[in-house]
Amino acid sequence: MKRNRIALQGGSYSLIVTAIVAAILIAANILVSALPKTLTQFDISSAKLYSVTSNTKVVVNALDQDVTIYWIVQADKEDEVIENLLGKYESLSEHIQVIKKNPDIYPTFAEQYTSETVQNNSLVVESGGRSRFISYSDIYLYDANMGYYSYDVSFDGEGAITSAIDYVVNEDQPKLYMLEGHGEAELPSAFSGQIEKENIELVSFSLLTEDGIPEDADGILIYAPSSDISADEKDLLSEYVSGGGKLMVLAGPTEDGTLTNLYSILADYGVEAADGIVVDTDRGHFAFQAPYVLLPDIASSEITDPLIEENYYAVMPIAQGLTVKEDTGTAMVTELLTTSEASFSKTAGYALSSYEKEEGDIDGPFALAVSVELEKDGTILWFTSSQFLEELYNAYSSGGNLDLAMNALSSMIGETEAVAIRSKSLNYNYLTISDSTSSFLKTIMIAVFPLVYLGIGICVVVKRRMRSEAK
Repeated sequence: MKRNRIALQGGSYSLIVTAIVAAILIAANILVSALPKTLTQFDISSAKLYSVTSNTKVVVNALDQDVTIYWIVQADKEDEVIENLLGKYESLSEHIQVIKKNPDIYPTFAEQYTSETVQNNSLVVESGGRSRFISYSDIYLYDANMGYYSYDVSFDGEGAITSAIDYVVNEDQPKLYMLEGHGEAELPSAFSGQIEKENIELVSFSLLTEDGIPEDADGILIYAPSSDISADEKDLLSEYVSGGGKLMVLAGPTEDGTLTNLYSILADYGVEAADGIVVDTDRGHFAFQAPYVLLPDIASSEITDPLIEENYYAVMPIAQGLTVKEDTGTAMVTELLTTSEASFSKTAGYALSSYEKEEGDIDGPFALAVSVELEKDGTILWFTSSQFLEELYNAYSSGGNLDLAMNALSSMIGETEAVAIRSKSLNYNYLTISDSTSSFLKTIMIAVFPLVYLGIGICVVVKRRMRSEAK
């Protein structure tokens, strides 16, 4: 009887302890599940795919109005990465709410925000009557990799969402006026799309119908004109930048030659344009056996440092050569991209028939991009190729050309936290090792480790037998 009582008491005690431990574990689980995901999930991916940058935190923490993110997705079709990212945004601010909208239940919901075909895992960001639609194809980006005849995949969810939040809560966005009336080319879709993502309002205008530069212009863009500006237009633009205005030009040689009036804006600051098309005969400074498709040296600057750090090239096809004189007046001129000593300008231009240097050709090296800082904070950023942002050449540079142009534009207008977020690569990173290292690792894994484990096993068996015999 006494033994039974002791056994009963011991069993009761064990049951009570078990119940207490279970209650503690349940309470701990409930507490942890209530904590923000930022405190319970850790990102160990190489691309930091499950993290948000400090730029996003600055934008989100500054919110003083409510923002709703509508997640358009069918049941059981949720993208895990997007779901995690949206959870991060909700946990960062009480002003952000994520609401799922199943298109099977709300088939017409997205029509009030976009006329596009809406894919699963697309988003709508809305606040105060302003909204932006984010397509699934704007979140996962596919860029052609010409080197491997494949696609580079990147995740731009954070950049797209943070940009959209910045857009819907700020009615006053930078205005970039784009000059027209001189046969300017249409902006490449990647360039115009990035400008939109960075919440820069693009407005076309003509100086032929204006008395001056619009007062609300945060900057002027001149993109790939095929004919020259007039002398009066040149005077208006020069007056604008000397008074503190911002001007970005992407203009190369045309079939008619140099755009004399346009390039004379630079001449006022000791930068002269050489006639013709630049070729570079140094094999390390041109691509694809085409000496006119230039791979210039990149100088360190706020604009170019991101490319240098990531080992990107700038690919500059059919470019005009610039020479910077010693006397630039009060302006500070920085050569961003430069050719090699083996470069020269073919004065025949588009009519060139040989890549060999001929009589009349102009010796290099040349600058292909310059930054000119003036008094009163005036700025000129100049690229001497009209084609370097075209899809083909941007693909050849693995997106480096577009990054270069956007870095320049952002620095000119004034970069905000929201526009500094770049997409995150989803491509696999392979570990490359030498043949000798590979052979060494094979020997270790195939021969050494098995022999070591076999030796340990033999030792254990021998010791056990010795103990057994001793008894």
